[in-house]
Amino acid sequence: MDTSIWSLLFRRSTTDGELPVVKELRALIAEFRVALLGTVRQELLSGIRQEEQFVNLRSRLRAFPDEQLTSEDYELAAEFFTRCRMQGIQGSNTDFLLCAASVRRGMPLFTADLDFELYAKQLPIQLHRVREPE
Repeated sequence: MDTSIWSLLFRRSTTDGELPVVKELRALIAEFRVALLGTVRQELLSGIRQEEQFVNLRSRLRAFPDEQLTSEDYELAAEFFTRCRMQGIQGSNTDFLLCAASVRRGMPLFTADLDFELYAKQLPIQLHRVREPE
């Protein structure tokens, strides 16, 4: 799960809560099918100016333990970065770390960031799609 999806969940806008991606994330949480990387936690908490908002979000995020990363995750992320760069595709270290963690754990990535569509053309990542209502 990347920062873009989590951000939509925690926004204060009432209309964001009705978005299909937010409903899907809530369903995945209820099914215990989410993982949070520490780097995504950091991105979500960074830049919050009001201490009360920071403390509130930090408290809500603590319900989700960080997925523990290994040296192999970081090494694979570096390989992915290089592979994409050689094809002219730029991305952040966090994006490629998410890709590596996803591949190594056999977990699809849920994102609203279109960059991951480009990565998926070069990397063996699976992207989670919003499921159709039953």
